[in-house]
This record gives sequence, C-alpha cells and structure tokens, in this order.
Amino acid sequence: MHAPLLDAEIYDQIRETARRFAEDVVKPVAADLDRDETYPAEIYARMGELGLFGITVPEEHGGAGLDAFAYAIVMEELSRGYSSVADQCGVVELIGTLLTRYGTPEQLKRLPDILAARTRIAYCLTEAEAGSDLSNVRTTARETADGYVIDGGKLWIHNAPVADLGFVLASTDPAAGHRGMSIFLVDLNAPGVSRGPKEHKMGQRASQVGALNFDGVTVPREALLGPKGRGFHIMMSVLEKGRVGIASLAVGIAQAGLEAALAYARDRRQFGKPILDNQGLQWMLADMAKDIAAARALTERAALLIDHAKPATSASSMAKCFASDMAVAQTANAVQIFGGSGYIRGFEVERLYRDAKITQIYEGTNQIQRTIIAKELIKAAS
Repeated sequence: MHAPLLDAEIYDQIRETARRFAEDVVKPVAADLDRDETYPAEIYARMGELGLFGITVPEEHGGAGLDAFAYAIVMEELSRGYSSVADQCGVVELIGTLLTRYGTPEQLKRLPDILAARTRIAYCLTEAEAGSDLSNVRTTARETADGYVIDGGKLWIHNAPVADLGFVLASTDPAAGHRGMSIFLVDLNAPGVSRGPKEHKMGQRASQVGALNFDGVTVPREALLGPKGRGFHIMMSVLEKGRVGIASLAVGIAQAGLEAALAYARDRRQFGKPILDNQGLQWMLADMAKDIAAARALTERAALLIDHAKPATSASSMAKCFASDMAVAQTANAVQIFGGSGYIRGFEVERLYRDAKITQIYEGTNQIQRTIIAKELIKAAS
C-alpha cells in the first residue's frame, strides 16, 4: 500500500472541517431539503467560501490543491450530513479536473466562479440510448465556419433544472463512434437550449435532475474542451476519481446509518431493557461496522493509487461496487433496527435507505463495474 502524500495532521484537519460543516450546517436541514427537493444554493455558497469545492484543483486555479485521498475524506464527511450535498461536491470536482487538465486559459477563467458556486454547472453525458454505453451518444455537433451547431438531448442530468453552464459530450464525427466525440462548454441559457421538468426521485432529492435539449444551439470554436474527437477519452480519464467519490459518498451514507442505529438501539427499550442488549442486534451493528470499514479501506486504496499515478481502474471499480452494495444493505439493516419507525418518512434511516440506492446505478452501474473488474483480471492473467 502506498503512503498518503500529505501529513496525517492535514488529513485530520480536512476531516474535521468537513465533518463540522456537515454536522452544523448540512445535517440540520437534510430532512427539509429531502422533503422539499430544494436546491441548497446557500449551503453551496458557504462550501465555496470554505474551499470544499475543487479539492484536487490546483491552488493557482482557485482550488484546495489537495489529493484524491483528501477528496475521499471530504465526500464521506459531507455525505454523513446529506449525500445530495456530497453529490454536488463530486460534480464540481470532476468539472474542475476536466478544466484544469484540458481547459484553455480563457476557459480556466470560468473556474473560480464554478468553485465559488456562482456558476452552476452540469455534466451532460447520459442519453436515452447512452447510459452505461456512452459510445452510443447521439447528440451531434456539426462544424461550421464560425464554430459548431449542437443538436440532441440529454437525460437524467444532475443540475439540469438550475445549471448555467453545461459540459456536453457530442459526436463531431458520427462515423467514428467513440473516437469521434468532443466536449463543449455550452451556455444553458442560450437560444435553442430547453429543459425538461425536474424529476422527482426516490432519494438524494435535493440533487436537481432533468433533461436538456439542444435544437440548433450555436457555440464558438473556443467552446471546444480539449482536442476535437477526444471527448470520450477525456471523460473516461476522470471516471476513476469519480468512482472513488461515489464510493466515499456511499461510505458516508452507511456511516450515518450506523450512528443513527446505534443511538436508537441504546435508547429504545423493550422487555424492560435497551434493545442494544440483544445479541442478535449487536451482531447486526458489528456487521455494519466491519463492512463500512472494508468499504472505506477499498476506497482509500483506490484514492492512493490515483495519487501515486498507479493504475486504478480495477481498484476504483471495486471500491465503488462494494461500497454502494454495502450502503444499500447496511442502511436496510439500519431501518430494520428502527423497526416500524424506520419505515416512516421523517426518520433519518428511511431517507438514508432511499439515498443509498442510486449509488449502485450512477457513475457506472455495479453490473458495469463487475464487467470492468473481470476484464482487468483477464488482462492481467493473459
């Protein structure tokens, strides 16, 4: 195992900052945000002030200049408060990474406003026929004398109902498949852009999700991010970090479930004694704790591989797959420990159970993660 790049005290400070913010600012309003499906702009503005966006973005571009290990810590702690808030942190992190790796000097000027939550961004990949299979993207960008004209539509896009700026994956050469895709920075208030209604989701309900449609949307040449025709590869280049982020988010959900279940079991009395005295329930709590620790270790390992520029494809898929499966299973156990109360809206564990499910689906379904892991095993054995 590689050692973290920074001193342990720095990671402790990062954890303490994120945990205090989650406890004091996020968690007290999580139930309201879930109920009302509210975009928490004020919370995001405060996160921008604290430097909780752009954890790995270099300081010269307005970020914290830290590493993937620190990013995993922040994602877990924010998710303990409310995973929708952590999800926003993850989207900004990926966009910040794309811009710092591939952005022109002019494009990089947008980054401070993104990290301060003054510009709301959307990561526009998924389509009706292109979810797990991004090579099937049908949105096109036709080159003209002045730039490009974008036509097509995106589904299930995080922040679509509220975003100002979209990072849109489109085909510039349909005949070339995934080798003919490019990424464009698109003003989502421009003529030709329309939005579908906000979707009403099972969980992570404060994360705004919807459709975006592009009907003859013109963008200048300067809107192209990175080389033309390399958009698919550019998007793939940040997926390892993205999967570490979702794994950390899942660990945070499960950790919150464990803490809630432990507190309830201590206070709830049946047959004249706390239910915590029941050995069967103690074993459920023990299983929760050990599985959370295992998921956290897998996530940290993947983050460390990324930080040391080592191959992390299999490790990040393992972390995301295991942590998200664990979060669903162990928040279900948290609901079980609460009994009937756990099934009632307004109890934290009911929300955590709903919030956990999407972690098995987004950033690549867990079926896709298993396929990736298997391919890496076969390649290593060849």
